[in-house]
Amino acid sequence: MRFSRLLIPTTKETPNDATLASHIYLIRGGFIQSVGGSGLYNFLPLGKKILDKVRAVVKEELDKAGCQEVSLSFVTPAALWEESGRLEKYGKELLRFKDRKNNDFILGPTHEEMMVNMVRQSVKSYKQLPLNLYQINLKFRDEIRPRFGLMRGREFLMKDGYSFHASTEDLQREFALMEETYKKIFTRLGLEFRVVDADSGAIGGSGSKEFMVLADSGEDTIVVCPDCEYGANIEAAVAQSKSYDASTEIKVVTMKALYDEGVTEIVEFVLEESELLEEVKACNSINANDLVDVENPNTVDRRMIDNNLKECTVYENPEYADISAVQEGDACTRCGGALHYSKGIEAGHIFQLGTQYSEPLAANFLDENGKAQPMVMGTYGIGVSRLLAGIIEQNHDDKGCVWTKESAPFDLQIIISNIKDEAQVALGEKLYAAMLEKGVDVLLDERKDRFGAKMKDYELIGVPHAVVIGKKLADGVVEFIIRDGMKKEEVSALAIADLLLERF
Repeated sequence: MRFSRLLIPTTKETPNDATLASHIYLIRGGFIQSVGGSGLYNFLPLGKKILDKVRAVVKEELDKAGCQEVSLSFVTPAALWEESGRLEKYGKELLRFKDRKNNDFILGPTHEEMMVNMVRQSVKSYKQLPLNLYQINLKFRDEIRPRFGLMRGREFLMKDGYSFHASTEDLQREFALMEETYKKIFTRLGLEFRVVDADSGAIGGSGSKEFMVLADSGEDTIVVCPDCEYGANIEAAVAQSKSYDASTEIKVVTMKALYDEGVTEIVEFVLEESELLEEVKACNSINANDLVDVENPNTVDRRMIDNNLKECTVYENPEYADISAVQEGDACTRCGGALHYSKGIEAGHIFQLGTQYSEPLAANFLDENGKAQPMVMGTYGIGVSRLLAGIIEQNHDDKGCVWTKESAPFDLQIIISNIKDEAQVALGEKLYAAMLEKGVDVLLDERKDRFGAKMKDYELIGVPHAVVIGKKLADGVVEFIIRDGMKKEEVSALAIADLLLERF
C-alpha cells in the first residue's frame, strides 16, 4: 500500500476525553474516529485492518478447536429475553425499542437466548451433540458512562461462543478445551495475561474464568498469589478464613437491595471493622440484581453476616456468606502465600452455564433412552475490539503504538526521505516491488511531506519494522529500524534487499 493513497488522518492533538494511551494513540494515529463522543467509533482503514487481523487469529484457533462459526441477528426479539427471565434483570444497559408494528426488540449485548433459540429448532437428539457454535459480531451495551475509547464503548465487536452438551462431564471437557484455546489466542497476539476466577454476573452459571490482560491502566482489580497460579477478580477472590474473638469490633453496612419487578428490601451487612464490603459478593449472597446506598431506613428486612464472624457473633437466625473483599496480605487458600493486587483488562470470559438457559427456553434433546433432557451449556466470550486497546496498553512508548507481530497493520514500512531525490525513489520503489512479490505486507511512504513528519507518523502508527532511505544513500547506506525501542541499524544499500528477504 502507498501511504499517499491511504486514509490515515494522523494528528498531533490529544482528544479532550482521552486519558489512556490506547485511546490517545488510536485516535491520533488515525485508526479510529469518535462518533459524537458517545462511546461509538468508526474504524478507519488502519483500524479495520488490525481489527480483521485480530479477528483472524481468534477464528483460526477456534476453528482448529472444532468450533463452527455462525452469524446471528444483531436485533433480538425481546420475547426471547422474557423467556429466559433476563429482560428485567439485565438493567438499563439493554437498549430496547419497538418496530413499526409495536413489537419489542433489543440490540443484543450478548446472544445466549438467540443461540439457544437457533439450536432448539435444529437439535433433537443426543447424537447431534456436542456442538460449539460461535460468532464474531457487533454487540451493544448502553453504558451509563462510556470511556477509555475501545476499552469501554457502547458498540463493540465481540466473539461469543456457546457449547451444547448431553452431560456436565462433557461440558467440563469443552470448558477446559476453550481455556486452552483462549490461551493460544492471547499468546499469539503477544499479550501478557492471567487466567483468573471470576463472578458470573448477568450471564449466570458457574465455573467462570476471566482472561485478564495485565496493565496498570486496567479497570479491574485482580488478586494474585506470587507463590502459585491462583488468581481471581476482586469480585470473586477468596482467602483463608480469619479468626476473630468476642471483643472484635464490627460494623454494619446498610443497603437497599433491588430485585426483579421493582421488588426491594433493606439489608444489613455485618463485617469486622477493618474489612471492606465487596458489593458483588454481597449482591450474590442475597440473589439481588443490584445494591444501592440507603440512609436512615425505618426497618431492616434482612441481615447478612460475613463468614469470618461465625465464631464471634450472636444473632437470631443468622445468615452467613463471604461478603468481604480480599485484602493484600491475606493468605492464599491454595498455598498460604501472601496475596497481592494487580490491575487487568478483562478481554475474555468463559462460563459453565449448565441448564440455566436451556431449561426456561425448552432447549431439550432426547437421550439414549428416548427421554427429554435439557441441554447442558457453556458460553465463551472475547472482546475483539477491546483487544486492540489491550495490545496498545501493553505495547507503546511516549511516541506512539508498538504493534505485536500478529496485530500490526503492516509488517514493514519503507520511508523515502526526499521524494525529489531520484536515487532514493528508485531504491524505495525497487524494495517495495520486491516485498510485494514475496507477499510481504508493506507500506511505502512516498509522500511529499518533510522527513521529520514522516518519522513522527511512523513512530505514532507503530509498524514493527522500517527501512529509511535518506541522505546516507549517497554513501551507500540505508537504515533498518525495529520500532520496539527504536533500534537502528545501518545497512549497505546493496545488501538491504537480501536482509529484508531473510527477515520476512
